[in-house]
Amino acid sequence: MVYALGLIDTGYRYGGKNPEAGLDCSGMVSHVFGQAAGIKLAGSAADIARKGRPVDLNKLLPGDLVFFNTRKKAFSHVGIYIGDGRFVHAPNTNGRVRAESLKHGYFATHLEAARSYLD
Repeated sequence: MVYALGLIDTGYRYGGKNPEAGLDCSGMVSHVFGQAAGIKLAGSAADIARKGRPVDLNKLLPGDLVFFNTRKKAFSHVGIYIGDGRFVHAPNTNGRVRAESLKHGYFATHLEAARSYLD
């Protein structure tokens, strides 16, 4: 999902659905899928997780969605897997869209599931 990489450094905004105003995690995923794949996704990270096809965490492909438990609540954060153990997301911490590792650090320990909307 090259389109997602183009959003790196976009500002964070709770409830944000477009890059001009700022994006939150589900807004970023919805925007990328709408623009790059013509797939309409809506709602919270949990809403998006409920509708996707489950993916084995050991078989992730670029474009799969990765979900995290970040607030002691299932599916409370979402990002887009870009390959090589990395994902793009819009975290509220540090307030910018960025790429991070799924193998090390905070997100490695909070990863809970993956879903696909791509064929």
